[in-house]
Amino acid sequence: MQEIAPSQLGEPWDNVGLLVGDRSHGLDRVMLCIDLTEAVLDEAVRKRADAIVAYHPPIFTARKRITDEDAGGRILLAAIAAGIAIHSPHTAADAAEGGVNDWLADGLGAGDRRALAPALELPATERVKVVTYGPADSIERIRHGLAAAGAGVIGEYELCSIEVAAIGTYRGGEESNPVRGERGRLERVEEVRLEMVCGDHNLAIAIEHLRSLHPYEEPPIEIYRQAERPRRAIGAGRRVVLDHGVTIGTITDRMREHLGTDRFADHDADRRRRHEVIGLCAGSGAELLDPAIDQGCTLFITGELKHHDVLHAQARDCAVLVAGHTNTERGWLKRLRKRLRAGLDAEVFLSRVDSDPLRPA
Repeated sequence: MQEIAPSQLGEPWDNVGLLVGDRSHGLDRVMLCIDLTEAVLDEAVRKRADAIVAYHPPIFTARKRITDEDAGGRILLAAIAAGIAIHSPHTAADAAEGGVNDWLADGLGAGDRRALAPALELPATERVKVVTYGPADSIERIRHGLAAAGAGVIGEYELCSIEVAAIGTYRGGEESNPVRGERGRLERVEEVRLEMVCGDHNLAIAIEHLRSLHPYEEPPIEIYRQAERPRRAIGAGRRVVLDHGVTIGTITDRMREHLGTDRFADHDADRRRRHEVIGLCAGSGAELLDPAIDQGCTLFITGELKHHDVLHAQARDCAVLVAGHTNTERGWLKRLRKRLRAGLDAEVFLSRVDSDPLRPA
């Protein structure tokens, strides 16, 4: 599951990953569901499941006690008693490449797609950049000294650095002892600028190495914090640019077939309008409505919206298509089952009890 939906992709407010269980315990049978209700857990016990992958986390807000006084407590007690582990991917699965939002976007047709809110990442070894200047004959030992402290690591490569020729100037005070030139006189010397990335965890020792290996009495040291990098293919929601624009009626027909449901509500001021740029978010996606509109989307698809969210979209001339919260998530479980079967020596099956809690009248 960490390969399919890495927990670090989950939203800060979410609770994803292994919620109950012993990581060393063997698995023979794994059940998948959207909502882990008491009925679903009873099914897992009957079918002798060793683990449950529940899309929505059964532990969401902090609990001070686990008792039989509420359904959540009873579910956890019963799962622990039966030795059933519980893993929840939730927003990590939404954000992941090939996850819930990509599955939802597959129903729209051919086109380019990216995350509405791309995930940001920065490797631990590249959190800062260390920069110094010195004579050309000193740069090699400084580079190796910084590398010995863990600087200059980019992916699978070590000793990564940049060298740039530079001209440095300085004028030493009365108590100075310049390596080159004389105190009290402005000196102009040929130098090399050396840049190397470094992690926060080893920055202090890298600076210590730099000071000890640099020939200057006062070595120049500059530290620049690196910005996190957006990753286009992962993150919250999706922005899809269709190869050919279509009306909301055509989009609804496509999503009806893809989701296997007729439960849709929509609004479009001009139903003949052809939509090319479409935003979407599985589940409840109101927080991505404005970002989608700001990025040129003329149609926004999600599972649920509040009344005032629909009015807000209308005021900004954005059509909406609301398909039901669980309908925009449930179909991904079949894709997840296929991926888990390919990677596990275990039986993986869908819950037969888990279903949309709201049924059409």
